[in-house]
Amino acid sequence: MKIRKAVITAAGRGTRFLPITRSQPKEMLPLVNKPLIQYSVEEAINSGIEQIIMITALGKQAIEDYFDRSFELEYFLEQKGETERLKEMRELSHLVDICYIRQKEQLGLGHAILTAKGIIGDEPFAVLLPDDIISSKVPVLKQMVKVYEEYNTNVVAVERISHQDTIKYGVIEPKPVSERVHQVLSLVEKPEPTKAPSDLGVVGRYILMPQIFDALVDVPSGKNQEIQLTDALQLLLSQQAVYAYEFEGVRYDTGTPLGWLEATVALALKHTDIGQELKEYLRKLL
Repeated sequence: MKIRKAVITAAGRGTRFLPITRSQPKEMLPLVNKPLIQYSVEEAINSGIEQIIMITALGKQAIEDYFDRSFELEYFLEQKGETERLKEMRELSHLVDICYIRQKEQLGLGHAILTAKGIIGDEPFAVLLPDDIISSKVPVLKQMVKVYEEYNTNVVAVERISHQDTIKYGVIEPKPVSERVHQVLSLVEKPEPTKAPSDLGVVGRYILMPQIFDALVDVPSGKNQEIQLTDALQLLLSQQAVYAYEFEGVRYDTGTPLGWLEATVALALKHTDIGQELKEYLRKLL
């Protein structure tokens, strides 16, 4: 079955970015000339997604407003004769069909995905975490769709991580299948380095079969009563195969201030309008 729907989670509090996230959703922080959340939306669209389910929370109204029409702005641009900007703004509000669900309690990634069950229904779907910005020639989700089409089951994105960073990731026990593809034998959520089954950490892209919802209901809650997707996938392994794909691209963790700054500089250097000037400025600065 074709992957038509994608869940994008945007319900986190963004505490690492306080105080700015007191009033501004973290997902709306600018990354060069677009908010973080737009990169995930565009990746989904460029991977063939037809409908996006955005999981938000209290205080995230700015995300909905951003992807909605702004008649006042359009009128203003029209009166000024800025036809190109007007076209861009109108296209932004018609990118894709987006619906919004509020996660009323912060009970983990698994819980956030579970809130989308009624809209997803009985079909496979994608999940994108907007904190993970991945620069690649081919969208990472599109790369994963090809793996899904070959194996017709769950696919998670993974990358090589340092030994000491295993405590930050879900880590897989892999069985190599082909170049960049592994069958997942087990998953562990944030293991200590000495207990990690490999150096392959799961990052924010998933293709999931609908049976994941049953696993999310059955899996015991972990720390802070959170429902972990990694634990649900481990439970699902007894019924379905899970494959891991080492994607082609460079990932930036914009969930931290340093990662956000790194992504900003890296993407700005590639920007046609400002890249060369920024490069010259950085040479002077450094």
